[in-house]
Amino acid sequence: MRTRSISIATALAVVLSSAALVAGTAGPAAADSAKILPVKSVGDMVVDGLHRLVYISDPTSGKIVITDYAGSVRATLTGMPGVTGLALSADSGQLYGAVKDGNRIVTVDTQTATPTLSYPLGAAAPSDLEVVDGRIWFSYGTNFGSLDISGAEPVVRLAQGSGSLLASDPAVPGVLAAGGNSGLAVYDVTADGATLRAEGSTDSGVKQIDLTPDGKQVLTSWGPNYSVGAYSSTDLAAQQGYPVGAYPNAVRVAPDGSVAGGSFSWYDPDVHIHRPGDPAPTREYDFPNTGDHSGADTLVDGALAWAPDASRVFAVSVNSHGTHTLRALTDPTKELPTLKVSAPAKSERAKKLTVTGRLTSKTAVPAGTALKVTRTDVESPNGKTLAAAKTKADGGFSFTDTPPAGGKVTYKVSYAGDTTHATASGSDAVDVSRKATALTLNNNGKLYAYGKDVTFTAHLGTTYKNRTVAIYTDPFGTDKPKKLLKTGKVNSRGNLTATVDMTRDTTVTAVFAGDARYASKTVKSTAYAKAKISTSVSKHYKTGRIGSTTYYYFRKNTDPLFTTTMNYYTGRKQRLQLQVYYQGSWYDSGSEYFALAANGKSAVSLDAPGESGIRARMRSSYVNGSSGDSVNSTTHGAWKYVTFTN
Repeated sequence: MRTRSISIATALAVVLSSAALVAGTAGPAAADSAKILPVKSVGDMVVDGLHRLVYISDPTSGKIVITDYAGSVRATLTGMPGVTGLALSADSGQLYGAVKDGNRIVTVDTQTATPTLSYPLGAAAPSDLEVVDGRIWFSYGTNFGSLDISGAEPVVRLAQGSGSLLASDPAVPGVLAAGGNSGLAVYDVTADGATLRAEGSTDSGVKQIDLTPDGKQVLTSWGPNYSVGAYSSTDLAAQQGYPVGAYPNAVRVAPDGSVAGGSFSWYDPDVHIHRPGDPAPTREYDFPNTGDHSGADTLVDGALAWAPDASRVFAVSVNSHGTHTLRALTDPTKELPTLKVSAPAKSERAKKLTVTGRLTSKTAVPAGTALKVTRTDVESPNGKTLAAAKTKADGGFSFTDTPPAGGKVTYKVSYAGDTTHATASGSDAVDVSRKATALTLNNNGKLYAYGKDVTFTAHLGTTYKNRTVAIYTDPFGTDKPKKLLKTGKVNSRGNLTATVDMTRDTTVTAVFAGDARYASKTVKSTAYAKAKISTSVSKHYKTGRIGSTTYYYFRKNTDPLFTTTMNYYTGRKQRLQLQVYYQGSWYDSGSEYFALAANGKSAVSLDAPGESGIRARMRSSYVNGSSGDSVNSTTHGAWKYVTFTN
């Protein structure tokens, strides 16, 4: 703290300086999941149902990332430049990877996530992979070949047919589909090689193909009119496809024949699930926007894969920053019903009310389907199960209830789902009337000395069961938040008291939360506290009385020093007021604000007048709003009287 001087002649022209105080501190569906992947690209993705793992190749980084079904990374296999196509052995014991830039196929033990063998393919740079009857078929360029590792020595056969995209299905032995360069073909494959069965053409935008598990169709990711294309595996004649909208870029078929079609879409759904032969989607999934583009995240070309039990579809999305996310989309083959509940906006307590609603879906649920009904209110905060509601033929339902408790009463209706429908629920709330009760709080508007312990009394009137009141204190200022001071049951007279140390203006709040029959109520009382102010005088040579007033005596050339102490708040200043005595009256010579140091002190030196016979007085004040804050009520300190002698 530094001392500043002021002059009687200039009436406080120079102000006290003190150290400034720095203020101190006093979507996707619920069952779906998404995890960011540590990849720069996605070449292929396969799902291991036995070990519940997902294998994703990253050709840009030359690695295979292995995650669990939730997307958590379990292992990363590196040193595979350009690795693209992936395939699993029939027993899920081996993972095969096409290392394009290394002209080889590698095997990985799925139990230990350890690379085991590497099979060179000569000049062939493999890209896509399929396993048919134990043999590995791989595309390279616009052709495909095979790798047979069943014997003592691996056997590589090149130039078996045309196609950069391959597809097969474990349920269809001896069949391989191949596509690319606007062409599509079906081959019968054996240990002796591939024999062309049918040949046709497709759109040039095809990114992926697949074979249905009944062996009757080859599906392409891009077909007529922005659809998943469907072609007869017998002669590749075009058949009814699966519309997906936007720009189709992926297709995968589940073991039960369900079709997952993908599309590159910023503003529309990205994954579309169809039942076999049904052009209308059963489910659609729309990715969120996790980047800074106006459009949402998009599906990576060909980045779709089914869990073998069809419980999930896995998809990889990418945002505008190039961040890849593995998304596990649950219950994809089940329709997503909508359940709407409508209850009256208001009702009287203990009076019967009617709740209605409707359960709708693409395929209607059977009439008489039971729906769980739960009522939640102040007496049953965890919910009380009521009699089940049953659907009508059109999915509508209704039920009646007599709410025993007032306040917000919520009725939740839940559908458990079935083999073709996912679960669904809906709710609506009723404002049920309650009686009003009396709640008062004393001391509103009263002013107290700094630091006085003040008792606040909350008085609660008639209620049903709840006799608890909470009392909160909220001191003025930003550094002390509102906090619970006391909570408890009122006494036999309906009172609950709490003591507040009045160091600041304070708002006290009493809260009755309500009960089943009486409404909640909140009351406030704002009481005010003076600032704590004291001023000491130094450098005088004596004290004495002039009349009935005590004066500090100073030599005419000695500067009086006034040190003020005040309860501190960030940025607070004291106002120092000077008056001079002349011909029997006190005259105001001005006032000035002086910042307080962090310890609440400020010192002001009054320049000596250089002549005797002068009398003056000074006082320090806190002025609400003008002293830098508004946390105390305006308070004036005591006058300090000085006189100057020879």
